[in-house]
This record gives sequence, structure tokens and C-alpha cells, in this order.
Amino acid sequence: MLEHAVISGFADEIDGNTDRQIAVLEKLGIGCVEFRSGDGKGVADYTLKEAKRLKEKLDAHGLSVSAVGSPIGKINITDPFEPHLEKLRHVAQLAHIWDTPYIRMFSFFIPEGQEPETYRDEVMQRIEAMVACARREEVVLLHENEKDIYGDTASRCLDLMKNFYGDHFRCTFDFANFVQCRQDTMEAYEMLKPYIEYVHIKDAMWDTGEVVPAGQGDGKVEAILGLLDQTGYRGYLSLEPHLAEFQGLKELEKNAAQRKMSDGEKAYTMAWNALKVILGRQ
Repeated sequence: MLEHAVISGFADEIDGNTDRQIAVLEKLGIGCVEFRSGDGKGVADYTLKEAKRLKEKLDAHGLSVSAVGSPIGKINITDPFEPHLEKLRHVAQLAHIWDTPYIRMFSFFIPEGQEPETYRDEVMQRIEAMVACARREEVVLLHENEKDIYGDTASRCLDLMKNFYGDHFRCTFDFANFVQCRQDTMEAYEMLKPYIEYVHIKDAMWDTGEVVPAGQGDGKVEAILGLLDQTGYRGYLSLEPHLAEFQGLKELEKNAAQRKMSDGEKAYTMAWNALKVILGRQ
């Protein structure tokens, strides 16, 4: 299944050290990384000089960057926007250094207890400015469905896609995040399938929200990957295990639950093995 899809992943879940990340990716036979953090820094804080050094290191090991795993759009909708737009411009420069057009992004946290639709106009104005920036910088924004942002459910993701989908704004599909939002993933796939450019591989349990290896939860991962296979999907399948504690997890997730595992390499290997079973690559 999906024999032409390319495997990538968030290697900072293996270890905070980029040398260690690279060593484990090589051991597992994974040739790409969705770079989110390493060596004590989140990706958006990398200087251009540091990005060039990382590129040299990755090149030396035959690794490429599938996407910049940026935090763009992962701020409150009530936070100042212009500094964040400037951060996007910087992240676009990093993407060019790493030879990827893709920047993962979000559609802003909504204040707790308030209806997302209340902030729709502000969300749309901000996304419009971000897409304009992406057009100027010749990069592609990949919107990820994330808990508690405007685009957390399929209907609001579709709202964004209908307004902005094009050469510079496309969809990342994340199974576990939909499950944790009580969004049926098959319904989400049917709504978003014309827009899916990139896929995050993690699964979750409907009743508890616990993240589990692909195929072991309620995300209908195997069924949906099978449907993607029928479309001839040739994009990335990016491992985001979230099975073990790792540096920066609590910054990535609001109210992040304690993980049962502490060994990042073991958790990453478990996630990769689960996906290989689904893909028939054992």
C-alpha cells in the first residue's frame, strides 16, 4: 500500500540532540525529517547560519527535510499578529535553506469556552495575510487540524480550504487530532480529500484521547490510507508518535497528558513498525 508515499517524521521525539535524531533515522531506514526542534531550539528560533549548518549535517547523511514543523499559527487569536507574520517570513527563509516548499502551520487558538465562529473574521484576515506572505516567499503552508484552534474540526478545516486552497495553502491530515476533537476521521477524509497534501501518522482512542500507534486506535488509519492509495497519493507520511515524553511536548499540546514511555527511540520504532504493518513493508 502507498508504495510511492515517502516516510518522514518528527525526529525530536527520538531525542533533543540532532546527531542522535539522525543516527536513529538512519538505523530505521527513514530518509526524511519534518524538522521541529533540535539541540535546545525550536525550529522558528534557528538562525540562518544554524539552518545552513544543519543542512550540511543532514546532507552528509543523505537526509532531507520534508517540511518545516513550524509553530506558525499556534498562538492565541487575541495575541498580536504582526510579530507572528514576521516569524513566518523567517521560517520561509529556513524552508529555502532546507530545500522544502512546505511549512506546517495552524489557525490560532480560540479562547476557552468561546465559540470559534466568533473569531472567524479575524482568523480569515490573518490566514489571508499569511497566504499572501507564502505567495511572495514561494512556499506552501500546510494547515494542520489541531485541538482548540479554529480549524480543529473537519467543517472548519473545509471552511479554510474553500477560502484559501491553492498553490500556497493546503491540508495536512492528522488522524489523532481529529479523534481527540471527537471528529469522525472518515467523515473528515471525505470532506477534505481534494485538499490533502500531507499526512501525519498518529492514532488515538475515542473514549480517552490517548495517543496510540497507527492502527491501534479509532482514527481508521488503515482504511483512510487505503483510500489515499486508490487516489495515487505520492506525498509524505510523517510519523508523529506522541507515545513517549520528549522535550517540548508540553509546549506543543495544551494540557498534555503524561506519556507512559520515556524511551524516545523505542517509541519512535514502535510507531514506525505499526505503520509498516499497515503499509505491508515489514
